[in-house]
Amino acid sequence: MASQTGLKEVVSLYQTLIKEWNRKPVDLEKVGKLLSGMKMALIQFSFLPTSSSKPTPQELLLARDALEIGVQWSILKNDIPSFERYMAQLKPYYLDYKGTLEESAYMYQLLGLNLLSLLAQNRLAEFHTELELLPAKELQNNVYIKHSVSLEQYLMEGNYNKVFLARGNVPADNYHFFMNILLDTLRDEIAACTEKAYAHISFPEAARILYFESAKDMAAFAQKREWTLKEDKYYYFEPETDKEMKQEIPSYKMIKNMLEYAKELERIV
Repeated sequence: MASQTGLKEVVSLYQTLIKEWNRKPVDLEKVGKLLSGMKMALIQFSFLPTSSSKPTPQELLLARDALEIGVQWSILKNDIPSFERYMAQLKPYYLDYKGTLEESAYMYQLLGLNLLSLLAQNRLAEFHTELELLPAKELQNNVYIKHSVSLEQYLMEGNYNKVFLARGNVPADNYHFFMNILLDTLRDEIAACTEKAYAHISFPEAARILYFESAKDMAAFAQKREWTLKEDKYYYFEPETDKEMKQEIPSYKMIKNMLEYAKELERIV
């Protein structure tokens, strides 16, 4: 428990942080400095829970709210390590103090965001460990948690079409960051399979199976993978005589059929 002087100092820092965080547009550098100062104050005045201290509910609430801002600030900064640090510090307030603190309005949004981050980084074992910590009813009923659970199901089924469709239906704006990482990973997988399965592919067909809506995005992706577009508007990956690896790899026609089938299922559903 902090002294009255310590509490006033932290409250003052917190109020300044909230004021800057709510400014539009947000000054990320200023908020970052305020967050660093807030964390130091929380440690100095024993607001963060340890085995030797027992913060009051008010102190816990201040710390939780500051850490929630830290998580969201990290997304705006595109800083995954910072996101993970703030999230690791925040989760005990959600899980260990749920009987002490009133539930935060951001709790499931940020827990769902954490699930999506694990999914985007292919850390599936950790993804399932985190799921086990959540109430069973939330897995299917909570919009934030259900989003990541559904994505994982689509990935396991190989239903990439639904994964890409989900980018337009995220439950919160800050989910776009990890959704884009996930979609980039899927595109790399599709491209790698296409490179090994085909000798060449047309520009429009490549854009379609990789879910690019603009020619500019398709060209940028192709450049990143060192694909060369020939005069006939085809990308060539290997000599047509090199067929050795193709016997064990799904053909492009099979990939195409799979995507078409997924699209038809989507229409039916």
